[in-house]
Amino acid sequence: MSLRKVIDAYRANLPPGDLEHFRVDALDRIGVPVVFACHRQNDGAQFDAFGYGATEEQALVGVLGELTENAQADTVLRGIERVTGSYNDLAARRGAAAICDPLTLCLPAGSDYTPDMPLTWVAAKRFPSGEAVLVPYEFAACYRSQLDGIEPLTTPITNGLGAGDSFERALVHGLLELLQRDGNCTGFRAMDQGHVLDLADVADPETRRLLKYLDVLGIDVIAKLASTDFGLVNLYVVGSDRDGRSTVPIMQTACGEAADLDRERALAKALLEFCSSRSRKAMSHGPLDLVNRVAPPGYLDRYRARHVASAEEPRAVEAMAAWVSQSAADLRGMLADSVLSRRTSSPFTDLPTSPADTPAERLRTISGKLRGSGLDILYLDLSPPGGDVFAVKAIVPGLECETMSYHRIGERGIRRLLERGSELAGIGASPPGKSAVPLTKAAMERLGGPAWLDTAAIDRIVGPLYALYREPESHAVRFVLGE
Repeated sequence: MSLRKVIDAYRANLPPGDLEHFRVDALDRIGVPVVFACHRQNDGAQFDAFGYGATEEQALVGVLGELTENAQADTVLRGIERVTGSYNDLAARRGAAAICDPLTLCLPAGSDYTPDMPLTWVAAKRFPSGEAVLVPYEFAACYRSQLDGIEPLTTPITNGLGAGDSFERALVHGLLELLQRDGNCTGFRAMDQGHVLDLADVADPETRRLLKYLDVLGIDVIAKLASTDFGLVNLYVVGSDRDGRSTVPIMQTACGEAADLDRERALAKALLEFCSSRSRKAMSHGPLDLVNRVAPPGYLDRYRARHVASAEEPRAVEAMAAWVSQSAADLRGMLADSVLSRRTSSPFTDLPTSPADTPAERLRTISGKLRGSGLDILYLDLSPPGGDVFAVKAIVPGLECETMSYHRIGERGIRRLLERGSELAGIGASPPGKSAVPLTKAAMERLGGPAWLDTAAIDRIVGPLYALYREPESHAVRFVLGE
């Protein structure tokens, strides 16, 4: 399907409402197309998103795909059948294979969860068999506003959402996002290991051109390796203006991430996302008079009318409010020993490579790597009727995420910290002030005993860098500041 047909299909399949979109890359000097879109649904919901690409059509595909993910997740979750019961009760009635064990879902350290605790569940599907598997509702949900009074085991997140012009493309999208977050969970941002990639022998001509152009613009780019788990390339791109010259200081904190089977594809994606992140942060958190320079007349009034301040995470708002008052030099200084650090280096060409292939072939390879490592692939089918576009939320029990923000950690995360010699985690009874990690009996046996996490130390490490992990919704900080 051509990009134009994909764009038209996404538009046609959004829930009834008003869609507006416009480019925001004029907020920066790079010129990589970045499109912002806002969809105000007739049911009162409002979703916004950003898309980027080498062309405006690619950016439109990206932004409309993200809107589709969020709108479809909200639509499906509102009407999905819910089941109430404890894991033990449901496993006894339906069989353990038909219930996802919450202890495999990377729960927060210190959680009071027990297998006898009543939970609300919804049906996902197992890939590739399609058999039904119940998952706790909060892991299917994407936002706190979707909880409908449910007391969650953890904060809902969008991680694992994917959309595309085929089921395979949508699921690959969701799986790569899960793998990306798993691989860099405790290895970048405040926990950055400083592993720089030497880009001297990058092959892709468009990537080389963009790197050279950024250098001419005075923007220092650092590509870093997060991991090569499962034989994938998991990397990220950060950087800052040499002279601090950016439209708003917050641009100095831009970052692009990617996980892929191929190093060139991963770098191209992360580099474009880094470029777009500068404009995205200016649009999302910059002064409203700046937003008005690129937005259509009346946009901010329309957006503000639907914004729900109570849905914001207070810590994220407070952290970003502190950041937007900082100078470019202050922000770079704050990131100097972590995000912008350079401790070791390795050639980019040492990373895995893979030929260009179809979404179906990529799905076969990625799913094979996960299942070969003993991991189950689950997904919620969020696709609108008609078969023109597809959307899913992928869930892979055993993968890690949100350790530094929500203290979520499982077996892989504990093992990773132990192998690094970190004092943040340990095996044995939890010492005073440390939090027990919820794990299955099998995981504890593999680790050599129960595990604990020093959540207070994690909070100290993150400190003023929390805005790297969780950002408030567009313009929320400016609304709080009274603009």
